[in-house]
Amino acid sequence: MGVVHLATSGSGLRLAVKVVHAQHAVDPEFRARFRQEVAAARRVSGAFTAPVVDADPDAERPWMATLFIDAPTLAERVRERPLDAAEASRLGAGLAEALRDIHRAGVVHRDLKPSNVLMAADGVRVIDFGISRPVDSDLRTETGKLIGTPPFMAPEQFQRPREVGPAADVFAMGAVLVHAATGRGPFDSDSHYLVAYQVVHNEPDLTGVPDVLVPVIARCLAKDPADRPTPDALLGELRAAAYPTAGEDTRAFVPQPRRPRAEPGPAADETTHRRVRVPAGGPRPGRRGRLVAAAGLGLLLAGGAAGGYAWSGTGGATGTRPPGAGAVAGAAAGAQPAPPAPWSTAVGTRGPGNAAAACAWAAAALYCSAPGLAAARVSPADGAVAWSVPTPGAGARTPGAVAVAPLPAGGLVLTVAAGSGLLRALDAEGGAERWTKELPPGARVLPAGSRVLVAALDGTVTAYDTATGAAGWSKRLGGAGSSWFADPADGAQNRDLYVSTHSADGSSSQVSAIDPASGAVRWQLRASGMLDPVGVAQGGLHLLAGDAQSLTHAVVRVDLESRAVHRTRLSVAQLQAEAAVGPDGLVYVMGVSGALTAVGPEKEAWRLETAVSAASRPVVDGGRLYLMAADGRLIAVDAAAGRLLGQTRPRMGTGAGAFTATVPAPAVGGGRAFGSAPDGSVFSVDADRPGAW
Repeated sequence: MGVVHLATSGSGLRLAVKVVHAQHAVDPEFRARFRQEVAAARRVSGAFTAPVVDADPDAERPWMATLFIDAPTLAERVRERPLDAAEASRLGAGLAEALRDIHRAGVVHRDLKPSNVLMAADGVRVIDFGISRPVDSDLRTETGKLIGTPPFMAPEQFQRPREVGPAADVFAMGAVLVHAATGRGPFDSDSHYLVAYQVVHNEPDLTGVPDVLVPVIARCLAKDPADRPTPDALLGELRAAAYPTAGEDTRAFVPQPRRPRAEPGPAADETTHRRVRVPAGGPRPGRRGRLVAAAGLGLLLAGGAAGGYAWSGTGGATGTRPPGAGAVAGAAAGAQPAPPAPWSTAVGTRGPGNAAAACAWAAAALYCSAPGLAAARVSPADGAVAWSVPTPGAGARTPGAVAVAPLPAGGLVLTVAAGSGLLRALDAEGGAERWTKELPPGARVLPAGSRVLVAALDGTVTAYDTATGAAGWSKRLGGAGSSWFADPADGAQNRDLYVSTHSADGSSSQVSAIDPASGAVRWQLRASGMLDPVGVAQGGLHLLAGDAQSLTHAVVRVDLESRAVHRTRLSVAQLQAEAAVGPDGLVYVMGVSGALTAVGPEKEAWRLETAVSAASRPVVDGGRLYLMAADGRLIAVDAAAGRLLGQTRPRMGTGAGAFTATVPAPAVGGGRAFGSAPDGSVFSVDADRPGAW
């Protein structure tokens, strides 16, 4: 139906650009189906398909650009050899999870087949929504004709094409699994018409299918759609077949089924499970916490937060609990403390789409930023706003990405409004402005104790006095696309700045430790891979090792004394991974596919399939991991055992626009966990009792 070009965005992100042939472009029905394909692909999570970056179905030659996924199709993979039982079970689990996400988005694929399944390193991707290419079938898809590819069509697609629903995709999945395991379909013939007859009237041929899969596939291929299992039920069965020793039921992470709402409104219990598309952009593609936020989103860093903040909109959030913080103290020694009362409040102004606020805990207070709001101090006890400062100038009229970095040592809050290029220091107690600084475009702000370090895109770092804003040293310490980390440890006497600069071909990185007091280079080393620093613990600097396709393959530890480099490979590569480092040196890696992995010095400690895509960077506190899901759920996981401890209800907004920014991480402090959701709310729950959420 067209030509697919391999292209790159301005920042170097690899894209697949589909351009429709001229003879199809003049067909109004074809244009309508292409428009539907674009809309469907945009609605479904990028964890399970190729995310749409841009499209114009109304152009003279309609086109669509998606992220390029460098992976073979299942059809190509099976031509080499059929999948064994474990591989086919993992494929089935991935397809079930993908179909669950597709159906939640209100989409029926209708053409699931081996050539529409990509075997990516971090999980399957389902592509080609709402379109049937002429080369795939002799049966055309115009009005009055059949839609689909006969060997993978359900009986109702032949008999009642206007009544085709999600169960048809489950039937197709069963046929795809037979093909994956045997190299042929359950209804094989050279004639499409004979295939159609067999699908409607005959029993499937499951010869050669592994025994563990036969009962599952047989139910998928039931003639009556009502007799077929749901993707959610299939996910549990197939994961059990693929990982017979797994101890965690991923279904615990799935929110309750959606309930219809009579009237939309901010107070409604919105439980629609939407997904987030991570936008392209920023000085360096790949890490979700370093991408430019396209929608108005408040991004916030606690003092010395990992990765820093770019005023163009990149950054992250942190929620490190200060020493001594924990559950609320009891009235008397030995008394059981009263659990903190939950609360929810709205901060900032609602811009187009669903844009969450971002918050950080510092010096026994919560500080938040949001669209139209440069900074606000929020009472952790009841959510009352003590003071707030609006975004200045153009940023106030058009809410953009805003960052707030509390600095408890200096008693200040640093805020940068997108579009203004202005770094402002506000008094933490009353919000009064102390000093301001002009920032170069794309600069990162890295709090480092008594100094604030500003890293420009060309790698030049300038140090400012936190209290006065007076300029200190300025040196070029990195290059374009360098990644930065300032040690956020509370009370640290030496908050080193770490910078990693990748080689032009991405084969290696130069890692440097910088003295923030003078800008002097303490040490440097070169290691293989594209390395990004994520944390310091147990005498080691921890980095993620990735590639140009935004896949993280390993965790690297650099001993801060001997400079020895140790690499621990991940069993499954993680796409667009975020990470947090625990005090014990475990590194917790979260990818958009929903896999959460704890990585020790020698091997993975545990791996948990959360069934949550587009989640925030995890936050480590008190033996627990906290993360936000894109639908506004706050989730707690046992950091030692890798099991779910609790989750809140979803909090999706009612805005019409798409939520296209990264998901802000939660904050933790004073025995409370704080989340910020796309519905515009900031909420608090008892951090020490996640089972009661």
